[in-house]
Amino acid sequence: MSTNLQASDSIATGSTRGLRAHWNAAAERLTRVVTHDALALATRVSVAAIFFYSGRTKVEGFLALTDSAYELFRTEYKLPLVPPELAAHLAAYSEHLFPLLLVLGLFTRFSALALLGMTLVIQLFVYPDAWPTHLSWAALMLYLVGRGAGRLSLDHALGIR
Repeated sequence: MSTNLQASDSIATGSTRGLRAHWNAAAERLTRVVTHDALALATRVSVAAIFFYSGRTKVEGFLALTDSAYELFRTEYKLPLVPPELAAHLAAYSEHLFPLLLVLGLFTRFSALALLGMTLVIQLFVYPDAWPTHLSWAALMLYLVGRGAGRLSLDHALGIR
């Protein structure tokens, strides 16, 4: 009886090892195909799109702030310590500059860190119930802060880490 149990345990262990080996081989292939460079580029463009489109809602033409942008900062956002007019300008310009830098892959870590700081301000003072969205953004930006822009970037071309 115990021989049958040992044989069945051996078969189960062998099939588990075989399954694990196949899974690990597939994971290794995916790691080679989906490189840091590809992930960093996709992350840079994704984060840039979120903030750039938000910035475009605050301006007309090139970078002229709209009356509604000022009104949002006066009545809805109500940031502490910063006058609403200054906050509106800082937000609108930041939402244009840092996404552009991210797409170019220039000063990527700094740009991601700046937008992460902006996200924290939004989370803490403006939309505290939107934490699932902000947490997703933060994860993307932390990847860029931690790993950098990758080889498909001006940072790499200029030797900036």
